[in-house]
Amino acid sequence: MSINFTTATIKDFENIPECNMAQRAEIFYEYLDFVESNGHMNYRLKNTSGTNAILNVNIANQNREFVSFVSSDYLGFTQHPKVKQAAIEGIEKYGTGTGATPLIGGYFDYHNALEKRISSFFHRTEDEAVVFTTGYTANSATLQCLMQKEDLAILDMAVHASVYEGCAFTNKKTFPHNNLDALEHILKTSENLYRTKLVIVDGVYSQDGDTSHINEIYDLVKKYNAFLMVDDVHGVGILGETGRGTLEQADLLDKVDIITGTFSKTFGNLGGYVITDKKIAAFVRFQSRQQIFSATAPPSSAGIVKAIDLIDEEPIWRQKLWDNINYFKNGLDSLGLDTGITCSAIVPVKIGDPYLTGDVGRILIEKGIYTNPILYPAVPRKDARIRMSVTARHEKEHLDKTLNAFDDINKKLHIAKK
Repeated sequence: MSINFTTATIKDFENIPECNMAQRAEIFYEYLDFVESNGHMNYRLKNTSGTNAILNVNIANQNREFVSFVSSDYLGFTQHPKVKQAAIEGIEKYGTGTGATPLIGGYFDYHNALEKRISSFFHRTEDEAVVFTTGYTANSATLQCLMQKEDLAILDMAVHASVYEGCAFTNKKTFPHNNLDALEHILKTSENLYRTKLVIVDGVYSQDGDTSHINEIYDLVKKYNAFLMVDDVHGVGILGETGRGTLEQADLLDKVDIITGTFSKTFGNLGGYVITDKKIAAFVRFQSRQQIFSATAPPSSAGIVKAIDLIDEEPIWRQKLWDNINYFKNGLDSLGLDTGITCSAIVPVKIGDPYLTGDVGRILIEKGIYTNPILYPAVPRKDARIRMSVTARHEKEHLDKTLNAFDDINKKLHIAKK
């Protein structure tokens, strides 16, 4: 068999029916060589400095300085002195790890404090939170224990991969992104057929940076006696009057059945959370395999509580972020580039052709701009783009350098929308 490497993406090597695992790996290794030889390997580069607007990256055994758009540390809290100090104090008090799962001795008072603080942050004082070691696991583990073969998960097609993994053992139906008619059709035709119907959407979608039609979705969910889960990892700290995300923006903070999120983006650390009714939370604690068999978050997560506090204590970071978002997006739009319908800190430049997108990523690297070309299956095959995350740590000079680079690339490769 043969695969055209020029048009291929990573997904094409996921399973090659006639090849065993070693053969598949060999073909994929050849593909990686091809990608690297064409300068399209903007993935798994070795960073040699902390996450920031400027990132040191080792390429071809040389350390170079780049303007970075690859981090979702939107408010720059990974580098905030108060957050780092709180993490250091956690390590000094407890050590570097927990040595056990939550169920059998790995649950500490700082985990409890974090659960209480994140639920109170969303004004869910009657509900409870469960913390996980990653945001990915918060979704996948929670869904795997709540949704079984008698139930139905109804997914916006653009939800995160962790949601799809969590629904692997239940019935699943998907509807086109933000298509309310399709969602209602599924809800209507599945009435009385399943024990539990759970609609799952993102608050902000990770590739286009647009928001869910959350108010209309909530009304449909309640009309058809279903439940609603919202993963707002890219909205928290950014959207809403006080940074509580899309649910605050929609006045639904206290109404959604399940809120999930991560500590690895706005809160500048590692971990995930689920906030829900205290009885469901108790069920997750004792039924989720990750809560039973996986070690819990390390003491450095004590810094997360300080990061949560800073959302209210230092709103200047959110204002700086929005100044940067508006400046950068306006600059890209003025060049005629297609930034889609983003209304968040995620700013795509849509190009379409995957190979051309790889060329754009290569030239950006040459010009000292570190971005990620996003290809299928993260987006449709003909909707490849350069995806960038704007942060509060970016300065105008960083954004101007990037805009100038895109201007030069457009003159050479003609990537502007027609």
